[in-house]
Amino acid sequence: MEPTLYRNARIFTAEPGADRPTADAMLVQDGRIVAVGAEAAIAGRAGTGAPTRTIDLGGRVVVPGFVDAHTHLMMMGEALGKVELTSARTVEEIQRRLAAARGEHPSAERLLGRGWLFDSIPGGAPTAAMLDAAVPDVPVYLDANDLHSCWVNSAALAELGITDETPDPLGGRIVRDADGHATGLLLETAATQTVWPLLESRTTDEDRDAALERAFEAYLAAGVTGAVDMAFGEADLAAVERAIDRHGGRLPIRLAAHWLIDNHGDAEQNSTQLRRAAELAGRDFGGSFRVVGVKFISDGVIDACTAALGAPYTDGSNADPIWPADDLRPAVLEADRLRLQIAIHAIGDAASSNALDALEAAAAGNPSWDRRHRIEHLEYAAEGTAERLAALGLTASMQPVHTDPAVRANWDAMLGADRAARGFAWPEYEAAGALLAFSTDAPTAPHEALANMYVATTRRSALDRSLAAVEPQFALSLGSAIGHATRDAAASVGDGATRGRLAPGYAADFAVLADDPFADGPEALLDTGVAATFVDGREVHTAERAGV
Repeated sequence: MEPTLYRNARIFTAEPGADRPTADAMLVQDGRIVAVGAEAAIAGRAGTGAPTRTIDLGGRVVVPGFVDAHTHLMMMGEALGKVELTSARTVEEIQRRLAAARGEHPSAERLLGRGWLFDSIPGGAPTAAMLDAAVPDVPVYLDANDLHSCWVNSAALAELGITDETPDPLGGRIVRDADGHATGLLLETAATQTVWPLLESRTTDEDRDAALERAFEAYLAAGVTGAVDMAFGEADLAAVERAIDRHGGRLPIRLAAHWLIDNHGDAEQNSTQLRRAAELAGRDFGGSFRVVGVKFISDGVIDACTAALGAPYTDGSNADPIWPADDLRPAVLEADRLRLQIAIHAIGDAASSNALDALEAAAAGNPSWDRRHRIEHLEYAAEGTAERLAALGLTASMQPVHTDPAVRANWDAMLGADRAARGFAWPEYEAAGALLAFSTDAPTAPHEALANMYVATTRRSALDRSLAAVEPQFALSLGSAIGHATRDAAASVGDGATRGRLAPGYAADFAVLADDPFADGPEALLDTGVAATFVDGREVHTAERAGV
C-alpha cells in the first residue's frame, strides 16, 4: 500500500494523559502508522515512507477507531431487525408498534421486539394478556432492554411448552401470579435457556449471515473498528467463519470473543465447556478474529431484581447468584489453569465480591502468567472494589450508556437513593489505577460510540436530552472517555501495543468525525456523525456528506 499523508486534521492520539487533539498530520503505510505530528516534519521525510498520496481532511477531528469492549455481535445484528421498544414508554404504545409490525408482516411465524423498559409497564409487571391484546395469533418474544428478561404472549408460552407446572430453571424464574399461573415474564435462565435456544433453532444460516452483516455495517458507520463479543457460542462461531470466507479471509472489523459458560450445576458439564473454549483459543482463525477466553454470567440485573446484592432491594427481595461461589471458584480456577482470559458478569455488589474472591483464588493457586481477567458491568459495587481490581491487574469493563438517565428510573427505585448515588462510579477505578475499558453491551443499549461518549462526559441522556444528569460528579473529560473506549478497550484483550492509539507502529484504525466535539462541546457528540472510518489504512465507510 502506498504511503499516504493525512493532513489538515485535528488528531487525538489517545496517548495516556492526552486530553485534546495534538497533531495535524499522520503518515500511514501498509496498514500501519509511520508518523504522527506536525505536517511540516512528516511531509519532509525522505526515503521509505515518504508520502506518495495526500488526503486533506478539511480540519476534521481524527480519533482512534473505537473498540466496543463488551458487545453481542450476532444479537446486535438481529436486534437491528426487531421492533424497537425502548422509546415506547407506555403499554399502549408498545401494543401499537407490535400491531403495526404484525400488519406489515402478516405471514411471519412469530414477532420479535427489543428494548422494553420495566418502568414503561404499570407496576413493572408485564403480562402475556397485554401482548395478546395486540398480537394474539402468533408467538411474540420481546427482549428487555438488558437482555436478561423476555416478555412473551400466550402463543409463545405454548410454543415454549411452559405451563403452570413447569419448574423454574437453575438461576432463573418463570414469573407467576397469585394463583400460580405463568404471567408471560421470564427472568434470567428462564429466558436464556428456553427462549434463546428455541429462536436459535428457528434461525437459518442465511438469517445469521444477514444479522452479522448488519452489525458490521452499523459499527463501521459509528467509527467502531473492533469489538469483543461476550456471549459467543457454536452458532456464532459458524457464522463468523462463514463471514471470514465471505470477506476474503478477514472480517470487516477486528473481533475477539469470550465463550459463554453456562452453569449446569454439574462440575463435569462445566469443565467440558471450558475445555471447548481452550481448544478454540488455540486455533488460528486469521488476523481478524480469535477466541480469547470465557464469560461467566454470575448474577442478573438490577432492573429485574436479579442482580445479587449484599442487602435486599427496596421491595424486600434479593437474588441468589447464577454462579454460586462453590460453583464459580472451581470453574474460574480451571479456566485460569487453561490460560483463558476470564470475564465475569457482576452487576450487584455481592456478585462482584464473589467474582473478586474467585479471581484472587486463581491468582494465588495457579502458576503466574500474563493474566488479563476482567469483571463486566460493576454497576453497583462495594466500596474498595476498585482497589481490589487494581491490585489483581483486572480490567473494569463498564458501559456508560447503561446509566443514561432515560433508563435509570427503575434502576434507582430498586436500589434506593443511597446505593444509587454510587452507581457507575468510573472515577473510582481511574483513581485506583485499574484498567477501565468502555463499551456499549449492544444490543442492551445503542451501539453508537459517540452517544456512549456523550453519556460518559455529561452523565446526561443520549435518548432524551431534556433529562437532568445523574451523579454528574462521576462525569469524565472527553479525552479520558475516548481513551477508555479506544486505547484501554484494546488493551483489555491484550492489544494495547498494536491498536487503540494513533502512534507510530500502531494499526491505522481510525475514525474521522464530521464535527469537532473538543471545540464545540459535548452536544456535538449527538449532533455530529462519523465522516469516514479506516481499518488498516483502508477506507471502509464514508458518509455521503463527508467529502473526504
